[in-house]
Amino acid sequence: MTRFSFWDLALKALNAHQDWGRQWRQPDPKPAYDVVIIGAGGHGLATAYYLASQHGITNVAVLEKGWLGGGNTGRNTTIVRSNYLWEESEGLYDHAMDLWQGLSQELNYNVMYSKRGVLMLAHTIHDVQVFKRHVHANRLAGVQNEWLTPEEAKEFCPPLNISGNVRYPVLGGALQRRGGVARHDAVAWGYARGADRLGVDIIQNCAVTGIRRGADGAVTGVETSRGFIGAKKVGVVAAGHSTVVMDMAGVRMPLESYPLQALVSEPVKPVFPCVVMSNTMHAYISQSDKGELVIGAGTDQYVSYSQTGGLQITTHTVDAICELFPQFRRMRMLRNWGGIVDVTPDRSPILAKTPVPGLYVNCGWGTGGFKATPGSGHAFAHTIAHDEPHRVNAPFTLDRFRTGRLIDEAAAAAVAH
Repeated sequence: MTRFSFWDLALKALNAHQDWGRQWRQPDPKPAYDVVIIGAGGHGLATAYYLASQHGITNVAVLEKGWLGGGNTGRNTTIVRSNYLWEESEGLYDHAMDLWQGLSQELNYNVMYSKRGVLMLAHTIHDVQVFKRHVHANRLAGVQNEWLTPEEAKEFCPPLNISGNVRYPVLGGALQRRGGVARHDAVAWGYARGADRLGVDIIQNCAVTGIRRGADGAVTGVETSRGFIGAKKVGVVAAGHSTVVMDMAGVRMPLESYPLQALVSEPVKPVFPCVVMSNTMHAYISQSDKGELVIGAGTDQYVSYSQTGGLQITTHTVDAICELFPQFRRMRMLRNWGGIVDVTPDRSPILAKTPVPGLYVNCGWGTGGFKATPGSGHAFAHTIAHDEPHRVNAPFTLDRFRTGRLIDEAAAAAVAH
């Protein structure tokens, strides 16, 4: 496999980049594997990569019912941050943030991580109190976050409207300068390429139709559209369809699935220097490297597996963006879409063993899964390899819904749940 370098890219440019080879294999499934991962999104591919690179487990298959990265990984708005409220979340998301810093170098693939800053706006006295609480909690945990006045927020993000004659005037904001964006497709491709290089089989167009269990209750493998595949361990990383897959093993999950919508504008020259989020107005915005304004909304009010979502959600979001950034009122929107997010009662993920021996689950990320991709994969791989959690995902068990030790992060998610 080609190792990318400046000189290699320069040589390929002489041939208009026409002779690049495949970046990963297209293998047929083997009869059995040590580990089968269900779901070839960012989290599933990262899990496979770290199983191979950190734990030496290379007899691994990643099964995807469609194409690699074609689910929520290809549908998200690419934001990276770690300014969550509770210590458990701070540890998990900041672990991911640490891994983001050198991810391109580790994978030898440019994931286009841009540390441009994430600004979360406060519009009411309650917002101010909540975000200042976040800032202080983050600082106590060693997580970078700071409070800005409206004028400082305007200086950091010049297009921001801080006038007082709007529905929701800006009263300040919490800024994590370490946050930013990364390219979602590149993250999936980089992990796929890295895992494949280490011997992992990535099998696309292979839908899982059942999870087989032995007489002792432990998993023995999975039924797929391409036949039975044996496995000593199975990790489920299926996002909005986690409940469907886990039901195949007889495990009921505390999840609900909602449509989450986003849209992008026509491309323009660089005009927006950071990421801005508004929980009160349920909108957030950044600019992609292609020049498109990437706009995200809150979840729909109803549970659904639809990937269209309600028109009123998009309309409300665009209204909010136009109020915060009047200069964008004449921008044309190119397209909008929806993804299916899996939401837990406490709005925190589940990365844990299940009551079924050999079955593990990574789900419940709601609207915040992309930012955690490296940390999630790293911790989940440890859990599968050692049959016990990594320190950062130890609190995120299924058992917390029985004991009541919940990790309530609804306010830190920054969009409507």
